[in-house]
Amino acid sequence: MTDPQKLMVEQLKNYGISDKRVLEAMGKVPRHRFLPAGFFSEAAYGDHPLPIGHEQTISQPYIVAYMTERINLKPGEKVLEIGTGSGYQAAVLAALDGDVYSIEIVPELASHAIEVLKTTGYKCNVKCGDGYQGWPEFAPFSVIIVTCAPQEIPEKLVEQLAEDGRMILPLGGGFSQRLVILRKKQGKIEQEEDLPVRFVPMIKK
Repeated sequence: MTDPQKLMVEQLKNYGISDKRVLEAMGKVPRHRFLPAGFFSEAAYGDHPLPIGHEQTISQPYIVAYMTERINLKPGEKVLEIGTGSGYQAAVLAALDGDVYSIEIVPELASHAIEVLKTTGYKCNVKCGDGYQGWPEFAPFSVIIVTCAPQEIPEKLVEQLAEDGRMILPLGGGFSQRLVILRKKQGKIEQEEDLPVRFVPMIKK
């Protein structure tokens, strides 16, 4: 763990992140390695989003840790991420021993994520595709985490959520977005409203 990374983890603790497994993962995954060439920043571990090209960003560490803590991923659970981006969130999920599947719509970012995940040793299944369609071949998923904001909850993702599964996603447009947590119980969806947030829009093909 680098010194800036240690400071990041201490800041996450101060912000209320308390799950030891999540803090260990955040302290283990080298965030700076996930910034594409040309976007490397000395502030890689600062608590703010960073550009990664193609009008996309790598989310601030607090949001990555917060969303990861809220979904409570258990070792071996199958997790679908929509919006691979840099590959950083996927790596954090893999560091928690999740069985990770991730979809990115921008081909260049998908290629970058596949390469950096491979070189950093995090096992994730990444494909370039439309996140609104999910990944039906590997459904159902115990956990779905969406890191871009749709206007409405994508129906196909709800269909691919396992019984007793949970999904977290930012919902809404522009400056009016909120994290929403869904839980599937006896085939029905329970919805919990959470933090106000700001994510890039979820794109359809």
